[in-house]
Amino acid sequence: MPHAPSPTSLRPTSAALLDVLRAGGRRDERLLHVRELPARAGTQAEWPAWADASLVAGYRALGVDRPWEHQVAAADAAWSGRHVALATSTGSGKSLAFWLPALSSVRADAAARLLDPGRIESVARRGAVLYLSPTKALAADQLSGLQRLLDAAGTRDVRVATCDGDTGQDERRWVREHADVVLTNPDFLHFALLPNHRGWSRLLRDLRYVVVDEGHAYRGVFGAHVSLVLRRLRRLAAHYAREGDRPPTFVVASATTADPATSAARLVGVEPDDVVTVAQDTSPAGRKTFALWEPPVVVGFDAATDAGPAEGHHDDDPTVPTAVDAAAEHPRRSATAEVADLLADLVIAGARTLAFTRSRRGAESVAVQTQDSVRVVDPRLVRRVAAYRGGYLPEERRELEDAVRTGDVLGLATTNALELGVDISGLDAVLIAGWPGTRMSVWQQAGRAGRAGADGLVAFVAREDPLDTFLVHHPEAVFDAPLEATVFDPANPYVLAPHLCAAAAENPLRSEDLAAFGDPDAVRGLLDVLVARGALRRRASGWYWTHAQPASGMTDLRGSGGTPVRVAEARTGRLLGTVDAASADGSVHDGAVYVHQGRTYVVEHLDLADHVALVRRQDVDHGTWSRSATSITIVDEPADGDVAAGREVVERSWGPVGWGYGPVDVCSQVVSFQRRRLPDMQVLGTETLDLPERTLPTMAVWWTVPQSVIEEAEVDADELPGALHAAEHASIGLLPLLATCDRWDLGGVSTALHADTGEATVFVHDAYPGGAGFAERGFELGATWLRATRDAIARCPCHDGCPACVQSPKCGSYNAPLEKAAAVRLLDAVLAHAPAGEDLDRTSDGPASTSEEPGRKS
Repeated sequence: MPHAPSPTSLRPTSAALLDVLRAGGRRDERLLHVRELPARAGTQAEWPAWADASLVAGYRALGVDRPWEHQVAAADAAWSGRHVALATSTGSGKSLAFWLPALSSVRADAAARLLDPGRIESVARRGAVLYLSPTKALAADQLSGLQRLLDAAGTRDVRVATCDGDTGQDERRWVREHADVVLTNPDFLHFALLPNHRGWSRLLRDLRYVVVDEGHAYRGVFGAHVSLVLRRLRRLAAHYAREGDRPPTFVVASATTADPATSAARLVGVEPDDVVTVAQDTSPAGRKTFALWEPPVVVGFDAATDAGPAEGHHDDDPTVPTAVDAAAEHPRRSATAEVADLLADLVIAGARTLAFTRSRRGAESVAVQTQDSVRVVDPRLVRRVAAYRGGYLPEERRELEDAVRTGDVLGLATTNALELGVDISGLDAVLIAGWPGTRMSVWQQAGRAGRAGADGLVAFVAREDPLDTFLVHHPEAVFDAPLEATVFDPANPYVLAPHLCAAAAENPLRSEDLAAFGDPDAVRGLLDVLVARGALRRRASGWYWTHAQPASGMTDLRGSGGTPVRVAEARTGRLLGTVDAASADGSVHDGAVYVHQGRTYVVEHLDLADHVALVRRQDVDHGTWSRSATSITIVDEPADGDVAAGREVVERSWGPVGWGYGPVDVCSQVVSFQRRRLPDMQVLGTETLDLPERTLPTMAVWWTVPQSVIEEAEVDADELPGALHAAEHASIGLLPLLATCDRWDLGGVSTALHADTGEATVFVHDAYPGGAGFAERGFELGATWLRATRDAIARCPCHDGCPACVQSPKCGSYNAPLEKAAAVRLLDAVLAHAPAGEDLDRTSDGPASTSEEPGRKS
């Protein structure tokens, strides 16, 4: 239960807030490590000589007397026409670095028109800027900041507007004809602007700058899609450009990452040498206190409430429970329950706090538990605690963002939806419930605390998960290991094929265009496949799209697998929110409990044809968790006309142990669900479901264990399925140490006898169509990966297995069967055949690079 510190109206120091968490020493055993990150003084520079004087005056009126050095370095490079990768910390003022050159360019063109209105060229030439963000909320936030700047500058000749899927046709027409700065997202670019490029010819012809904000968000399949959208944009901008015009300059602003120039170049489709990197952060920063926190061992029900998402997208609703009561004799308290108590204490102390959770349900749960706790101390504080997540309506999210800015809301439980750069500054503390997948995400979330140079407190609260458990016991892996590079693969044929069709629909593809989309020979081969399938038509002059329907409808940039499902009240028709298609079967099936801002609803009917789930308001004492059945098939030879043609299975061996990497088909079906009483998770009943089977074509890594190795491990036939299943779960949990992903980007299947391999096999696959590069990383670093997996299981103090080692929060089989001891013996036998030093020198950010012994990260 939370404690009741004395409220204070003064801004608390990070040391005082840490004492709030410690509860006067009563929680000290949970605090495993504290790292003090010292304050940093800022280094200022002079305003560039080329900067528009009115804009400089506007910035000064807003309190920016002089810019930071990194802002000027990035702005100078962009003004000179160099592409820029700007990779500095949260709150470092990246927006000034790209708006100063972009708006100065627009203002310069406006001045030229006024100075020489008689010249047709001066009247026609109007510099334009395109700003892209991964979310509508961030674009709206940037628009608000731009309007404040332009008002302060007293300029009325720069016309700015957002334009996205929610924008009406009349407003879109105005934007097309008049806007100098258009703020949008990659989805609108893909579905609306590029397919209708003739209507946007003015913008494309006059395009000077393209700002790609939050560039680190474009990873995996989403990153590959956006990369290809940007290549299509560059192609059309070149098509409309006047002779002698400079191509648009791209500024990719991102969190601090490894090798930002390479990531930005791959995203935009240029060479790394064409990109200037600005990564030295010269802005001031307050002192940050960073705590690593492990919830206590408990005997009771709230250890079993840390369920996570069942699908491959970590911001989805969770659908499968973590069954700790049967397998772990000494479970730890859930991170969700722990963070709810810590958030309550901080709210009572008057600290403005964000609590990041791993799922939508987690955000709702933390908010409700926190409200219940603060109600006991001061009922007025209940309204100052709320949840924020994807799936809320836009106006609901805006109200919450404003309430946090003004301090009306003190405690906000959120998913990673607030990790991106919406301007919510002045926060005192950030709580992180569970590892968010990458160090980049950790520092993005942590950067919310102590912005504007003030002190801040960050506490990472470990879930009972192999990776989380390792990290809180090995602080060097959090604070001292190198940051990850942003990983995505634009050559993924499942991603590339629909974009080639979209590009051909926009303008017929010529041979000279192919290099913009990757290796010309590989692209030509894929075009041949698309012609054979009837998607494109080949003529002497190029490749043409000849179908009536828009080619842009062939793909979904977010990789969610289809149209989002709307959640609406059956009685009133009121829209509550949305659930992406990939998780709808498991989270809003008939009978499912749906939680929205702490209120529970029961799904009456899921209509897959109309993409709507009808719910009724009902207070219930239970939650629902779905069960799925999954099988996997290796695709040795993709059929003629399959876009995966050319992707072959790659194999290698460690003596009798086989390794493989290649295309697979993963077939899954949600078959039933359980009702579990809350909070003790008692099973109240199970119901079967009649939902369709879904097939995911993707990439997987697998390893096979012949009977001789099983006998070496002394694993009998009854133990083998549980040993393989436990090894599968732990290996999925540890692969994020080696790849830029988290466990929600992955899936797995294990079997004592697989039809395609003829042996006991463990598969780990990317949870996205066509793959995302994560399983490939496991194949490349197999020995490091399995050593870390083995150590994670062996070093866990539990007897039969627990969420800290072999249980998975997204297991479709309710974490059964699992054989912990047999899994260790099996992995020992497999690793005994690994060549000495195998792959240990081929990673800069995995276990080998930061451990005292190979594979120590467990």
